[in-house]
Amino acid sequence: MSSIIKVDTVQDTDGNNIINENANTITIGASGDTITIPAGATISNLGTSTGFSSISWQSTVVTGATHTASAGQGIWINTTSNACNLTLPSSPSVGDELIFSDFARKWGTNAVTLTLNGSKFQGFTSPAPVYDTSGETVHIVYSGSTQGWIPINDGAVANEVPQTFNIDFLVVAGGGASGRGNTGGGGGGGFRTATETGLSSGVTITVNVGDGGVYGNPKGTAGSVSNFSGTGLTTIESAGGGFSGSGGHVGGNGGSGGGAGYDGSAGSGNTPATTPSQGNNGGAGQLSSPYRGGGGGGAGAVGQAGGSGGDGGDGTQSSITGPATYYAGGGGAAVEHSAAASSGGQGGGGNGNNSTGEAVAGGANTGGGGGGAYLPYLGKAGGKGVVILSMPDASYSGTVTGSPTVTTGVSGKTVVKFTGNGTYVT
Repeated sequence: MSSIIKVDTVQDTDGNNIINENANTITIGASGDTITIPAGATISNLGTSTGFSSISWQSTVVTGATHTASAGQGIWINTTSNACNLTLPSSPSVGDELIFSDFARKWGTNAVTLTLNGSKFQGFTSPAPVYDTSGETVHIVYSGSTQGWIPINDGAVANEVPQTFNIDFLVVAGGGASGRGNTGGGGGGGFRTATETGLSSGVTITVNVGDGGVYGNPKGTAGSVSNFSGTGLTTIESAGGGFSGSGGHVGGNGGSGGGAGYDGSAGSGNTPATTPSQGNNGGAGQLSSPYRGGGGGGAGAVGQAGGSGGDGGDGTQSSITGPATYYAGGGGAAVEHSAAASSGGQGGGGNGNNSTGEAVAGGANTGGGGGGAYLPYLGKAGGKGVVILSMPDASYSGTVTGSPTVTTGVSGKTVVKFTGNGTYVT
């Protein structure tokens, strides 16, 4: 024979209510009490009760490329370093729940893809669901074999603590080319730096990298501009290096001026004018034996006059990639017969030649000017430019086009080096 004990209130030995019923309202414990549910116990049939959750949030953040979930879990997924493939539970039961959330607001860069593991998702077995919105949290419930897993919440939340940061830029244009016939050296590409402050996520920065000038007869062409631009940014553009003078043709103006031919005048640097200056003038030629052109101007120094040796002007150093590196050196001039050849300036400036060998082209992605050429040799191309961005490691989004070289941990900075056109989204 069974017994039933009916009470409205259960108290402890101190007279405190443990369970109390009053007008069909059942109170367990009092404010400030800790109510412990033993491990392995299950709370079921909660209906619309508030204050309870069947989700157990995991203390370990998922950072791997794959992860298998279990029903009832809340999962933080950090895709800062890589995308993640999340495998849903096998043989789920109706009412099974799962929540997964963007831990670092990086799903827009590296997405989370679901492996359905034999179940349907919103009634379909393919394609695989992909979640690629930064700041997103997804709550799914298993409804049965007909529709399978169904999201009941899959929205992104606003970033209430947006972080601002600065990006440093180096913008070097393409170097100028040389022609043939006792020519000067090509001018180095314009060299400019900038810092954009107070940036936040979502700004698209478009980068254009200028080509070096190409050989011509009797004169080559100037280098092409390099620049960056974006909404809310100040567009920075560097001018291509000027072509060299030759055979009565004057040197071209540009970021740095092309050196004069032996019988002409040099090009002007810092054209168009910027503050600080983006480059220097080319050197004058020498109209006496040994006939020699002038060195191309460099970002850091004027081209040397032919009578003084015709070396290209040195470029300017930058430590944006870590070690101090020269960019935008001027090309050395050509000289007749076997007189000592002229040297290109530091920063990719090509050496000029004499009657015993070829001149040297400007260094690739340095913006160096091409070395001047003495007959019968051909002139040389200028070096292609470069655009480099540097920002705090924690602020790098990973969203790029154009295949730049990305280096992290450069004194706490991530360096993005564009050697061709592309974009970066903050």
